[in-house]
Amino acid sequence: MKIYIKKEDQVQVLAGEAKGATGRVVSIDREKYRAIVEGVNVVTKHTKPSAANPQGGITKTEAPIHISNLLLVDPKTGKGGRVGFKKDKDGKSVRYFKNSGEEV
Repeated sequence: MKIYIKKEDQVQVLAGEAKGATGRVVSIDREKYRAIVEGVNVVTKHTKPSAANPQGGITKTEAPIHISNLLLVDPKTGKGGRVGFKKDKDGKSVRYFKNSGEEV
């Protein structure tokens, strides 16, 4: 499966509890096809006191979302759009939005 989303991209969530939310991609796990999106799919974790966190307690962190549930947002229109790949003048593979033809 080709991964069409990269780090720092603006994406929209298509399914799940956070459906319709948008955010910036913080990291991608290419083996599991999952991405962590800033401010989306926030879960609470109970942490034990440790040397790094002597207080312990409840922390909120973003959980990963499967890449199939994410859609790249077109900065020109502000809406999500399907992404394709094509070769540019130099022969490099570039991403483009299928509805507007704009390169990412």
